[in-house]
Amino acid sequence: MYPTFARSNSWLPTVFNDFFDTDFMPKANATAPAINVKETEKAYFVELAAPGMTKENFDVNINDEGNLVIKMQSKEEKKEEDKATRYLRREFSYSHYVQTLILPKNVDKEKISASVSNGILTVELPKIVKEETKVARQIMVG
Repeated sequence: MYPTFARSNSWLPTVFNDFFDTDFMPKANATAPAINVKETEKAYFVELAAPGMTKENFDVNINDEGNLVIKMQSKEEKKEEDKATRYLRREFSYSHYVQTLILPKNVDKEKISASVSNGILTVELPKIVKEETKVARQIMVG
């Protein structure tokens, strides 16, 4: 059983919440993009929801440990100029996301590909094709 103070943030005054959640200092958006992983006979597919993103916003690579690393970065700058007061206002929006996925052993790391379409990054992870070699030979009877 947890003590009461562990379940409640009542010890933290709401004035702090009111101060940090304003137009001057909005709450940081800590939500990660949704990821789907699909499997077919020949490949795995990783889909990452990224509305409004283009291929320039992504960096997809295999790191030194052989894991798949997906990085997404977006920068936006909005400017509003008030001609009467010569006031310039800027709002910056910056988001950065990194996801590392441990790849199954049966993924052919040399054939991985990625594409962006309709706000979805799709990474195709082809499976290693095992060629069955039929061993036909004459066996001598001794």
